[in-house]
Amino acid sequence: MLNPSWTRRTLLAATAATGLALAALMPGAAAAQTPPDVLVVGQIAEPKALDPHAVTAVNDFRILMNVYDGLVRYASGTLEVEPALATSWTISEDGTEYTFALREGVSFHDGTPFNAEAVVFNFERMLNEDHPYHDTGPFPLSFFFSSVQSIEAMDELTVKFTLNEPYAPFLSNLAYPTGLIVSPAAVMEHGADFGRNPSGTGPFSFTEWRSNEAVIVEANPDHWDGAPELQAVVFRPITDANTRTAEMLAGGIDLMVEVPPVALSEFQGDAFTIHEQAGPHVWFLILNALEGPFADVRVRQAANYAINKEAIVNDVLEGTAEVAAGPTPPAFAWAYNEALEPYPYDPDRARELIAEAGAEGAELTFYVTEGGSGMLDPVAMGTAMQADLEAVGFDVSIETYEWNTFLGEVNPGLEGKADMAQMAWMTNDPDTLPFLALRTAAWPDQGGFNSGYYSNEEVDALLEAARVETDQAERARLYKEMQEIVQEDAPWVFVANWKQNAVTSDAVANFALEPSFFLLLDDVVKN
Repeated sequence: MLNPSWTRRTLLAATAATGLALAALMPGAAAAQTPPDVLVVGQIAEPKALDPHAVTAVNDFRILMNVYDGLVRYASGTLEVEPALATSWTISEDGTEYTFALREGVSFHDGTPFNAEAVVFNFERMLNEDHPYHDTGPFPLSFFFSSVQSIEAMDELTVKFTLNEPYAPFLSNLAYPTGLIVSPAAVMEHGADFGRNPSGTGPFSFTEWRSNEAVIVEANPDHWDGAPELQAVVFRPITDANTRTAEMLAGGIDLMVEVPPVALSEFQGDAFTIHEQAGPHVWFLILNALEGPFADVRVRQAANYAINKEAIVNDVLEGTAEVAAGPTPPAFAWAYNEALEPYPYDPDRARELIAEAGAEGAELTFYVTEGGSGMLDPVAMGTAMQADLEAVGFDVSIETYEWNTFLGEVNPGLEGKADMAQMAWMTNDPDTLPFLALRTAAWPDQGGFNSGYYSNEEVDALLEAARVETDQAERARLYKEMQEIVQEDAPWVFVANWKQNAVTSDAVANFALEPSFFLLLDDVVKN
């Protein structure tokens, strides 16, 4: 373990480097230098908490995946599941029992043992309202494990999950941050403050969190998968993208995530490396299929033809995304329907469909957010789409909201409020987005995220069948058929699949972006 005086010096050195960063942009100034063997990461925001069961944002996940382990994890460069804290598992013939053999000799960062009882504690805490520590939540993504009927410690290193029905995404959900394993002893000690005092089994252990300044984690020399190369990582929240860019250019940070498309050209040359990686991301417009012009499928299709998605991808997003063809991102290669082609930009066809539906001059209210998780450049994109829709005869009024206010308007549903709204999802399984946002049973008044009230009985049946189907080839067939129907029904305007990006300094080696959008830093080297 690194001693407290070292960690304080680390933070002071990293902060000092940041303070020098902007000054270093002045002619003749020496570039700032971050401490050796310490990686300073420029994050897009302050984390909400460091409890993996209590958060939903990728920004938080990027820290958490380095502090905790799950029973399983995504294999490097893929979304395929491999062993982690569990060395192996068996699945019953009917697909309702998963029995995991746990890794021996693993301890949490607080020194307490990892075992089957710890696993039971983690999932009971999320799922059982009578659990003594359920009140340390809320746990907004616990529905990932809603199929779990019971969890049982068979012995010290064997745990069995019993599901109420087969659930194909179960292993993938266990690899998601909501499935990370926290120290029961730390939860018992800190209660609702556990999110500020995290303890896991991961390659880095928590050291310090200074609000709006830095979260520091240090190397865990006893990690079951080997000690990290770095001594520590400092995660710094730098909300403003221009400031993040300036500090990266000046040497105040070593790694920058979510580089603005317009800033990528500034990192050309030997001093920096630009990283790109496609992931399971979909940026789309929710259309109100319950009332107003978009209740007519022809008008929904017209909106898809009217918007010049190629221009948005190339001009607004500077080539950092690809045009989307439907609700499933191509990162899910096994389930993606490659036969689908994106709606082409065809304003004449859009006008024909609008005329057929008698919707010429329709007034549309369009909800746009100032920025948020996975939202790329939403104001610029929204403005471009407004212009395209008005060019085919709509009268579009934009209402812009801060991210959390925006979600408060959109998630409860668009009925009586708006005709369309931006949205972006990053998911871990092809089931998640359509099941939560396209099924009839996922309308907002039933607890789902189908804010546009799309309904198609055939899509419902396909999604229900796919999530209980244990044969992946058959699951893929069901999802591909679903994609064809949804694309034709056009409940959304399918806009873009983002290629995430990051920049590292020339001092950083062995870094790669993951399709999961998480930052995995245990193999990173900094000279």
